Amino acid sequence: MKNTHDYRLICGMEIHAELKTKSKMFCGCKNDPFHAPAPNTYTCPVCLGMPGGTPVANKTAVDWTIKLGLALGCKINLFSKFDRKNYFYPDLPKGYQISQYDIPFCVDGVVQTSEGPVRIRRIHLEEDTGKLLHTTVAGEKVTLIDFNRSGVPLIEIVTEPDIRTPSQAKEYGRKLRQIIRYLDIADADMEQGGMRLEANISLAPAKADELPKYKVEVKNINSFRFVEQAITYEMKRHAEILSGGGTPEQETRGWNPNTGKTFSQRAKEEAEDYRYFPDPDLPPIRLKKQALQRLKAELPELPDMIVSRWHTTYQVEPRFGELLNTTREQASWIDEIFLAAAKEGISANSLASAIVNRKIKTQVGDKPKDVLATYYAAFATEKIDASELDRAIEKVFAANPDAVAKYKAGDQKVIGFFIGQVIREIGRKADANEVRQALIAALK
Repeated sequence: MKNTHDYRLICGMEIHAELKTKSKMFCGCKNDPFHAPAPNTYTCPVCLGMPGGTPVANKTAVDWTIKLGLALGCKINLFSKFDRKNYFYPDLPKGYQISQYDIPFCVDGVVQTSEGPVRIRRIHLEEDTGKLLHTTVAGEKVTLIDFNRSGVPLIEIVTEPDIRTPSQAKEYGRKLRQIIRYLDIADADMEQGGMRLEANISLAPAKADELPKYKVEVKNINSFRFVEQAITYEMKRHAEILSGGGTPEQETRGWNPNTGKTFSQRAKEEAEDYRYFPDPDLPPIRLKKQALQRLKAELPELPDMIVSRWHTTYQVEPRFGELLNTTREQASWIDEIFLAAAKEGISANSLASAIVNRKIKTQVGDKPKDVLATYYAAFATEKIDASELDRAIEKVFAANPDAVAKYKAGDQKVIGFFIGQVIREIGRKADANEVRQALIAALK
C-alpha cells in the first residue's frame, strides 16, 4: 500500500471570525452572544428573519473587514455588494444568509509562514447564524435554537490551496489570529466559537502537476492543534483510497477529537447550489479613496514588523522576537524593557533569551527597572580586580599541572575546565569572557 509520501497535500483554508462590534451586522441588537443573560435575548425582527424587517449594514464592520484586508496586503474593491446565499437549515430563520459572492471587499493578500507564503484569495463579510443546542427535554431528544448569535458580523478569510503540510496549516491559523487580535477587531476565542477553522483537503500524486478533481472539507474545527490532526488523518485516509484505485468522495466532514478521526456529514455543495443573487434590501457599497487612506493610517504596527524592528534596532533574534509579541500589550511592554536595557548597556538579545527560556521570573506589566534588577541578580557579574584574577589563575595552574600541559600540547578544550576552576576559586560571579581572556594570556 502506498503511503502519504507518494502524494502531496493540496489544502486551502476558510477561517471565520466574529467581529466584536457593539451591534450586529444588519440590525441594532447588542452583539454579545457569549454573555447574553438568556437565550434569544438580543434579537429583533431583522435578525429573526420576520416579515418586514429591513437590514442596514454596520459601517464599523465594513471598516474593520477592510482593515484586515489592508493588513494582509489585499487589494480593496472600492465597489462591493451583499448577496443572498440561499439554503435551508434551522439556525437560518430567513432561509438565506446575507453574505458576499463575486465582489468581496478584499482580494489577493498573503500571510507569510516559515514553510512559505499562503495567499489569501478573498476576505468577505457576512452574518453569522443562530446556534443549535442538541439536548434532552422531558426524556425526549430535541434541538433548541438560540438566535443571540444570529446576525453577528462574521468575516471569512479564504486562502488559495497553498498549504502543503499540516504544520503549515496550524502556523497559518495562529498567525492570522494574531493579526486579527493586533487589529483589535475580534477576540477570536476559539473555545466559545468566536473563530472557526475549515480545511479543504485533497491529495495529488507527488510528481503530478495537475490539481486533484475532488476535495474534502472538514468544518468547524475549534483548535489549531485539531486542524493539524484532522489534516494528518485525512491525508492518510485519502492515500489509502487513492492507492486502492479509488477517489475520495467529495463531501463535508466533521472532526471528533475524542476518536482522533473525521466523520461524514453531507455531500459537499457547489456555489450553484446556493443560488446567489444580490440582496435587494441592501444598496451596493462604494468606498472613497480618502476613506481607504484613513483606514490604512489607522493600522497598528503588525507582528512581523515588530520582530523586524527589534532585530534591526536591538539585534534580537527573530526566534525570540516571535515569542515575545503574541499580543499588542506584550509587545508594548517588551519595547519598554528593551529601551531600558539599551540605556543600561544590557544585551537585549540576552535579556530576551532569559525571558523566553524562563531563566528569570517576570510577567507582562512588570516595571522595566524590576525586570532589569531580576536579570542583574541572575546574570550580572562582578568586576574582579586584575591582581585577584591573576592570583586565582596561578593557584589553579599550580593545582592542575597536567591540564596546563594538555593545553600547551594543543588541547584547546581544557580552557573550559580552567574557566570553571578560576570562577570557583574567586567565589563570586566573574565574567566568563574576561576570565577566558586572562587565562589565554597567562598560558602563552
